[in-house]
Amino acid sequence: MSQLVLIGVNHRTAPIALRERIAISREELPDTTRALAAQPGVTECMIVSTCNRVEMLAAVDSAEIDIKDFLYTQFGVPKSELGPHIYEHRDQQAVRHLFRVSASLDSMVVGEPQILGQVKEAFAAARAAGTVSGQLEHLLQSAFAAAKKVRTETTIGSNSVSIASVAVELARKIFGSLNGRTVFLVGAGKMSELAARHLIQQGAGAILVTNRTMERARLLAEPFNGRVIPFDKLYETTTEADIVISSTGAPHHIFRPEHGQQFMHRRRNRPMFFIDIAVPRDVDPAMNKIEGIFVYDIDDLQQVAAAHIAERKTQAGDAEALVEAEVERFHQRRRAVNVAPAIVSLQRQAEEIRLNELKRVHAKLGELTSEQLAAVEALTRGLVNKFLHPPMQALKHAARENDSSRVEALCETWSLPAVADTEAHSQGSVVSIDQPEKKTSLDSPRESETSAVGGK
Repeated sequence: MSQLVLIGVNHRTAPIALRERIAISREELPDTTRALAAQPGVTECMIVSTCNRVEMLAAVDSAEIDIKDFLYTQFGVPKSELGPHIYEHRDQQAVRHLFRVSASLDSMVVGEPQILGQVKEAFAAARAAGTVSGQLEHLLQSAFAAAKKVRTETTIGSNSVSIASVAVELARKIFGSLNGRTVFLVGAGKMSELAARHLIQQGAGAILVTNRTMERARLLAEPFNGRVIPFDKLYETTTEADIVISSTGAPHHIFRPEHGQQFMHRRRNRPMFFIDIAVPRDVDPAMNKIEGIFVYDIDDLQQVAAAHIAERKTQAGDAEALVEAEVERFHQRRRAVNVAPAIVSLQRQAEEIRLNELKRVHAKLGELTSEQLAAVEALTRGLVNKFLHPPMQALKHAARENDSSRVEALCETWSLPAVADTEAHSQGSVVSIDQPEKKTSLDSPRESETSAVGGK
């Protein structure tokens, strides 16, 4: 039986200087996911990589499998440096962590709406790479359903806050007012779009947009009457900006100290503020040493985000309780699935007894009309179903309650195959043992094996 393991680092366990060394770009994600799937013992996997976290979720065929070594070797970061910052969750704790992440309860800004989309993108990438199947498919769909429930049944998503909005709030605090300020958006991703919306609301003046793909820059700039800047004009145009919000996927710094010196000379030492929400960082931290230039990165934004914690405490508590209930519901369903083979075996035994008895008395009954045969079938099947109902319900209830000793005792009583640990994960597609049994003919005793669990 496959077990779940989740490892990762996030904004609370590792500084940005370390997170950016293991950040995975959108282009690299499929190959990295396939590389993880190729590790011994890994049966399914997916990877979530955002500005605040890198997490690897895998189904493994043994509790001894440790995928942390993959992190060290894949990114060339020594265990002594990365190891102390890694968290690891297994089975039920892994499920709980995934549900909390998807519901934005583990985010820097609790309730921000972007993380669910990022988890969905990671799942889609894993599906496209062929690294997920039944077990993770069911788990992720349950996580998405729980996140949606949090959004619709609590107020945690009201007055939506995001990293982009926190960045703009920081810029407003720095300047006092954004009225008339020129803002340069470097990168035309989702973060930049969100930043642009907040900047307009705060009264920003001119908005400049650049991106390596000009069409994306144009699409972002158009709704905000922004000016599109060719990427090869980046450095000469940056001089015009009071505020630079940078969020590209570049693997290295695109703004370095020599650029900062040029900006200050051209601006005659008028101050500039760089808000770097990219991981890896777009702005070299050494830029902070240049007089007149102030650089804030994603970790600096945590201080601003902390102001939102108190006001969301009550909403987060409601959401935590809802997620906990969804986690328990998921595990109850999973535990119930694991007794399906025992229930199938019980039904098969009863069906074989029923058919053998019908054959035994067939000569005594003589020739029966089709109506009489149907009546006998209905009578015997009804008796069997009534007889099976109590032990089947007892098995289901014991499984849902995670009472493994009771499950074992019931299986021994009815000479049923042993059931694996009721907390272990089932393999392949999840089936239901709550569907009514499909009617079978006297000549097809084995058909009930699949109908009892909802088909194959």
